[in-house]
Amino acid sequence: MARFTGLFDTINTEVNSIAANVGQTLGEFHPGVFGMVRTLSETAIIPIAGMILTFVVCYELIQLILEKNNMHEFDTFNLYKWMFKTFCAVYILTHTFDIVMAVFALAQSAINASAGTITGNLDIGIDAALADLEAQLETMGEWELLGLWLETFIISICLWALTICIFVIIYGRMIEIFLVVSFAPIPLSTMVNREWGQIGHNYLKSLFALAFQGFLIMVCVAIYAALVQNIPAAPNIHVALWGLIGYSVLLCFALFKTGSLSKSLFSSS
Repeated sequence: MARFTGLFDTINTEVNSIAANVGQTLGEFHPGVFGMVRTLSETAIIPIAGMILTFVVCYELIQLILEKNNMHEFDTFNLYKWMFKTFCAVYILTHTFDIVMAVFALAQSAINASAGTITGNLDIGIDAALADLEAQLETMGEWELLGLWLETFIISICLWALTICIFVIIYGRMIEIFLVVSFAPIPLSTMVNREWGQIGHNYLKSLFALAFQGFLIMVCVAIYAALVQNIPAAPNIHVALWGLIGYSVLLCFALFKTGSLSKSLFSSS
């Protein structure tokens, strides 16, 4: 009986922490890293993005002049349009961090709304699934009990591995977000140009995919919560044990798929 006490505690703790970690903003997740990434972006990346923006707007002006037969067919409105696009480009560059944070704020509103529907419902109910555990053990012989002990030992190792996988998925996503955010000024500096603008558009798609991956993670956790709470009391202890761990493996697999699924939904390469 002692082997079953706390057998699923580690996976329960890790799954319950998913909602809390995914629902945090970048600043709440780790204020120190957030401040460092913002400083690096503003001091190291924005100057480079400024040079790229200068090249892009000059290139845009040259293209505009050449398209109008070296200004022989030039319309004053085109110059105003170029000035407006340049203003928009400078505004985007100087407010890059605000734009990026707005994308994540939009995703966080959906994530936090979904978290309220599944909080407190995530524990694997092993007691309910194995209510007659002790009675089953009393009927077993010594060798069968030894086999069951070895089985629970293997399951405990699998659960530790699943716990590590969930940790890597959740924290790996946050590190990826910090890396993408730190590089934001460079792709956004190309947004106003027709030829170069595809870089900025793809970056925004990737940003939205990363932000709303958190919502897909919450959907996975909600499905997992519904599944584990409806496990019937199995007449066979082995069936119940492997059924419980099967749902945990399914959750881990689904969490791994959220990244590629989110990118495909936003057409992000």
